Parts: sequence; structure tokens; C-alpha cells
Amino acid sequence: MTEVRLAQILGDMGPAVVAVSGGVDSMTLSVLAHRIKGRDGVTMMHAVSPAVPPEATERVRSRAQMEGWRLDIIDAGEMADERYRQNPVNRCFFCKTNLYGTIARHTADQILSGANTDDLGEYRPGLDAARQHGVRHPYLEAGISKQAVRALARSLGLGDVSELPASPCLSSRVETLIPIDPETLGAIHRVETLVAGTLAPKTVRCRVRHSGVVVELDAASLEATDEAGRAALSASITLLLPQSLAGIDVTFAPYRNGSAFVGARP
Repeated sequence: MTEVRLAQILGDMGPAVVAVSGGVDSMTLSVLAHRIKGRDGVTMMHAVSPAVPPEATERVRSRAQMEGWRLDIIDAGEMADERYRQNPVNRCFFCKTNLYGTIARHTADQILSGANTDDLGEYRPGLDAARQHGVRHPYLEAGISKQAVRALARSLGLGDVSELPASPCLSSRVETLIPIDPETLGAIHRVETLVAGTLAPKTVRCRVRHSGVVVELDAASLEATDEAGRAALSASITLLLPQSLAGIDVTFAPYRNGSAFVGARP
């Protein structure tokens, strides 16, 4: 019934624009909205940024071509926002403020996000920015969870999309109050790509912390990597780091969701 309700919500609203990041939630919403509302009824907007992995942008472009979406690629401009670059614990608020503000300057259509009910159990300052911009969350309105989103993706024939692992923006890897800069974000992406190709882990996060660079892995991958293997990988990782991170320790640790957010939350 939740899927029926979701289809009804999308069908009943006027022209809309989906903020599509390239993850399973927004990709699935974009496909469904386009199939229900047609090319003239919905536009997808994807923001490119040093914080967005290039493979996410390529995924959006490829799916847009396959589905016949009307797609606009934009620069939300968060890197020009000093509040964002300072990386406070509520950094996501400033990211989404820039994103939704930029979309609103391009169109008067209703902005939609892919937030689902699982997001309500986490610290999500971006939802505050969405509220201020009148963004609607069809999954929340229909009571749809992350698991239900994946099931919906499969039912829509999006098998590859349905299996996408959670992958928040690259800035989420940088510990609170360490400034965000494109050079660091590029290094984070290179490190995660190297580790993924070497270990094929289920989950990998390259955290830039005040104490050093920490590669977080799922428990099985961490246990399968011996001391010699970690030492060799650490040496390779060091070669990928920018000068600003030269000489700092590279260590490994178990994956913890949101572990780069440190400090009191407003």
C-alpha cells in the first residue's frame, strides 16, 4: 500500500524537480516520478561538486539517457560558502541550503528529495534546510523505509541501483572543524577507490581526523586483513595524500556510521 500511496502523491502534485544525488533513494524516486509524470511533469537536477564522486554523476547521466529524463547539471556553490567550508557539526544544513537555494533560482517547480523514514532516526540537519525551502519528501509522506526503497527499485527494473551501498558525500568523511577543501576530498576519493580495488570490502570510509587518516572497514574485511597487508596498504595510501596531510598516521578501524561528526549538535 505504501507504493500505491507514493504513486498517488507523485501523480497528484504539479510540476516537480527531483534533487538527484546518484544514490539509490533519489535515483529510484527520479525513475518513478518520470514514469508517472512524464518528461514535461518532472525535471531532475544533479549538483556537481568536489564532494560528489564522479561515478555518481556518471550514474545520473547514464540513467537520464536510458530513461529519457529532462536533466539539468548544476553547481550548488557550497564550496564558496565559508560556513560550509568551516565544517561545523551541522555542515549539511549549509550544503542543503545552497543546493535548494540554487534549485529554487532555476525553477519554481516543487522540489523533491529522496529522504526516507530511516533518515528520521539519524542526525540530519539537511532536513532543516529542506523545511525552510518548502521541499517535499514523498518517501516520508508515504511512510517508506530504505529497505522499501530498495524493493521499489527492484520492482522498477533497477537491479543495479537497488544494490548501491550507502554513500554520503565525501565531505562526510572529514571530522568536524577540519576545513573542507577540494584537494582533501579528492584524496579521500582516491584512497577509497584504492582500498575498494585492493580489498573489495562491503564498506570503506576514509576518515580525515585531527589524529590522522583512518580507514574504516566493515568487520569482515578488517578481520581478513593482516598486519603486513595493512602496512603495505598504508604505505600506498600515504602516496595518495596531499601535502597538507603529509606525515600523518594512516590507521585502520571498524566502520562507524557518522563517526566524523564530533561535538555538540545544535
